[in-house]
Amino acid sequence: MKSSRFVILALALTMNAPSADDPYRLALPNYRFEFPRDHFNHPDFQTEWWYYTGNVRNAQGRRFGFDLTFFRQAVNRRAAPQGVWDLKDMWMAHLALSDIEGGQFLHTERLNRAGPGVAGADLKQARVWNGNWQAQWAGGTQTLEAVADRFSFQLSLKPDKPPVIHGQNGVSQKAEGKGKASHYISFTRLATSGVIMLDGKRFTVEGSSWMDHEFFSHQLDPSQNGWDWFSLQLGDGTEFMLFRLRRKDGSMDPYSAGTYIDSQGKATHLAANDFTLTPGKTWTSAATGGRYPVEWTIQVPSLNLIAAVRTPLAQQEITGGTTYWEGAIDISATRLGRHVSGVGYLEMTGYVGPIVGLD
Repeated sequence: MKSSRFVILALALTMNAPSADDPYRLALPNYRFEFPRDHFNHPDFQTEWWYYTGNVRNAQGRRFGFDLTFFRQAVNRRAAPQGVWDLKDMWMAHLALSDIEGGQFLHTERLNRAGPGVAGADLKQARVWNGNWQAQWAGGTQTLEAVADRFSFQLSLKPDKPPVIHGQNGVSQKAEGKGKASHYISFTRLATSGVIMLDGKRFTVEGSSWMDHEFFSHQLDPSQNGWDWFSLQLGDGTEFMLFRLRRKDGSMDPYSAGTYIDSQGKATHLAANDFTLTPGKTWTSAATGGRYPVEWTIQVPSLNLIAAVRTPLAQQEITGGTTYWEGAIDISATRLGRHVSGVGYLEMTGYVGPIVGLD
């Protein structure tokens, strides 16, 4: 993907491995999280992203999925600053809208340097931004604003639960080795309301969103060639985050993991052997030839969960320098013998060629 967590990670992977004089801090156990500080910029880490996805509807039931993401990739920490336009960080942003009933998927992206306030993330301003796309924090509410050629939105996101810290001992480990991990924070259920404009039409919408924030300096291993990531918001007030790291030999990497969040907001870590993600029906992209599983079966035996996952819109592929699939999903599950439905988001990478930097 051209400007998503996938391409940012690819850029990070092309840089040198950690060394004694590496200017970037590693994601290590026992990090002391502090909020609201840790919702914003961490310039001592090489890579960082803020990731908003959600499912909303208007009063007539017309459904939209949305994706607004901000990325920072450090490129120069050793040179002394010379001026406001010095390139110390690349700031990328990605914007997408899934018009489910309309059967269309719209996306765009942008790349900037920080410059004199062009892009950034700042605790004092309580916002993350790239040009006129932004996430502005005020108290507990986050307001998203973004404008593209055919669509725009302004959405208010209010957390129903406190932030979740994924992984163990403050790190989400992704591979063997010191620092091959991230500090990973999520708001797993954000009550969402606002306005979407599409082709001159106004839609007043409500629904639920999910926000991911990760910062790290080194994460994946060359033996890994892609991943499948799920956010699940179930109607019983619980959520799951699950990711399957795929190895080059086709097997699931043992550092795959997840988190279960109960209705009160308590988080439980899930190791790779605690769940299964089984792909089913696939969709083949006419544009790239990528063959993506758009139906999945998820099982978490310890939590008595069996879930069927499908997408209401197969064409949610993003193409560019790197290609990936990210979009809205529906969930039909059984928990403790009772049916529960839900919505969420799915990201699939590495289905059209290898991840840049891991080949």
